[in-house]
Amino acid sequence: MPSGGETHIYSHLLAEKVRVTAAQVRRDLMTVGYTGTPAHGYDIRKLREQIEAFLFPKHGEQQKAAIAGIGNFGRALLKFFSGRRPSLKIVASFESDTEKLDRVICGCQCYSIEKAADIIREQGITVGIITVPDGESQYVADIFVEAGIRGIMNFARTPLRIPEDVYVEEIDLAMSMDRVAYFARQTVN
Repeated sequence: MPSGGETHIYSHLLAEKVRVTAAQVRRDLMTVGYTGTPAHGYDIRKLREQIEAFLFPKHGEQQKAAIAGIGNFGRALLKFFSGRRPSLKIVASFESDTEKLDRVICGCQCYSIEKAADIIREQGITVGIITVPDGESQYVADIFVEAGIRGIMNFARTPLRIPEDVYVEEIDLAMSMDRVAYFARQTVN
C-alpha cells in the first residue's frame, strides 16, 4: 500500500483491492497469524511485517532456486529476478545446449542438465523453474524432484506429473494472453 499517511485498513478495503471477499481476506490473514479489530481494522505496518515473516525466511537466510532452460525466456527471468528478492536467489542454471555450458549467463553459472541433481543437492536448492521446450519439461521435473526440489514453477505448456508433496505452479502465458484478449473483446462491444 502506498504510504499516504494511513495507519490502519479494514478487510473490506483490502478485499476490494484484490477482488475477493472481506471474509476471505480475514481467513487468509488469520492463516499468517494476524488479526485486526472491528473498530480499527489492521495496523498496516504490523500487517506487512507479519506477512513478510510468513512468506520470507528470517533475515539473512536465503532460499536457493535453479532454472532449467536458458533460452530467451530463461535469460529474461534471470534478469528479472536478479537482486529483486534478497531471500530468494537463482544460484544455478541448467542447459543441454553445449554452447551455454560452463559460462556465467546473466550472473548465474550454467551447468549441464546431466549435472543438475548433484548441483541441486550440493547447493541445497529447493525451488526449480522450468523454461525448457514442452517435450523436455517432464524430464527436467523428474530430475528436480529426485534431487530434492520442493517447489516448481513450470512455464512449459505440458502439465507435470509430480508427487503430491511437491508444489507446482503451472504458468501458461499463452492461455493467460488468450483470456486477456477474450475479455478485452467483450468490453469493446
